[in-house]
Amino acid sequence: MIEIGSFIKLQRTKQEMTQGDLAQGIVSLSYLSKIENLKTEASPEIIQMLCTRLGIQVDNSLDSTINEKCKQWYGMLFEVNDKKKIITTYEEIQTLMDSNLTESLLLFEIHKIRYYLVLGDFDEALNKINELKEISGTFDNLHLYYWYKFRGNYSSSSGEFNQAMRMYKLAEEKINKIEITEEELADIQYIIAVTHSKLRNTLEAIEYADKALDIFMKQYNFLRCAQVHNIMGISYRRIKMYDKAIKNFNLGLHLGKLNNNRQLIQLTNQNLGHLYSTKGESKEAIKHFREVLDDERAQLLDHLNSVASLVREYYNIKDFEQTSKAVKHGFQLTKQIKNVEQYRIFYYILYTYDYLLKEDYEKFEKLTIQEFIPYLQKHKDFVNIIIYSELLAGHFEGINKYKDAAKYYKVANFAYEQITNI
Repeated sequence: MIEIGSFIKLQRTKQEMTQGDLAQGIVSLSYLSKIENLKTEASPEIIQMLCTRLGIQVDNSLDSTINEKCKQWYGMLFEVNDKKKIITTYEEIQTLMDSNLTESLLLFEIHKIRYYLVLGDFDEALNKINELKEISGTFDNLHLYYWYKFRGNYSSSSGEFNQAMRMYKLAEEKINKIEITEEELADIQYIIAVTHSKLRNTLEAIEYADKALDIFMKQYNFLRCAQVHNIMGISYRRIKMYDKAIKNFNLGLHLGKLNNNRQLIQLTNQNLGHLYSTKGESKEAIKHFREVLDDERAQLLDHLNSVASLVREYYNIKDFEQTSKAVKHGFQLTKQIKNVEQYRIFYYILYTYDYLLKEDYEKFEKLTIQEFIPYLQKHKDFVNIIIYSELLAGHFEGINKYKDAAKYYKVANFAYEQITNI
């Protein structure tokens, strides 16, 4: 059961009520502070009066109803669901929470972090984290598990993968102290695998992905299996076990098609394109990148990723006519962009190759040296640092500027060192 003091403090702050507003005529400010900070237990009469002023019923008859609705909503936050349905269910539960004292409240409030992340409202997610920090000292092990997990989700969404991993590991430490479903266990293992993959901890990514896959397969959850196969494919590609990588990607693609999940199909095609590109099999790489680009239902980000990949692939095989067509298509796509900063890397990629095609080497050098490579270094995008540092170094080598060439080969080598910690 939620500690009543924590409940009162949470409801008071949500209603933007001061301690003075709540305490007036009921208790002293210092006594209310002790109640809220769990330093004393107030009488049932005082609790009743405080809850009445907050507009809360002290009635446990709806507990089971609220608990069931919450469980349903929590599940919706982890599967592919209509956001409108998620919002509608949230609003129904919030109405019940606002007028009833229930043991589900804290877990519901913690899940709001995940809810805001699903909606893409990162500012609200951070606000909720900051709000809950004040009462996090009263959380039990189950609360702490989700508290750490969702803070990890927030850090991941911000690109802070080391911080995310710290949070996920704290959540993992709570697993033996709480009761969670096998599906929940698989989910935390999956997101730890994803985070290890982001951090280039390849063997750890495979280990955790394997654990998650075992559970998802037993549950016949093919959608989640497809997600795991993508992580395993990426991991095996990085350690050059290409046959295993292709097998996992093809399984992911098959399961994505079985579920008619366009996002997974596009992701897997993009990953297969990168794999064949790494192997030097440009024809196969281009085929998979085009699968994404030719899908009219694909999201803008997916189209931009595929066109950027095609531009690089066509240029690398010296098919400059197709490179030019891909660049033009990319510029057409950028007209749909509303948040330029979010997609800035694609502008850099398109202009880089546009200048090379036009043989405007002065602009190419200026862009890559002064803007593009510093941008990639700021975001610790080591893979693209390698690609574009080597592109720049090769350019300098071709015009006999060997000192400059050596400088950017050195930049590329440093980036290699950062991503070879497998």
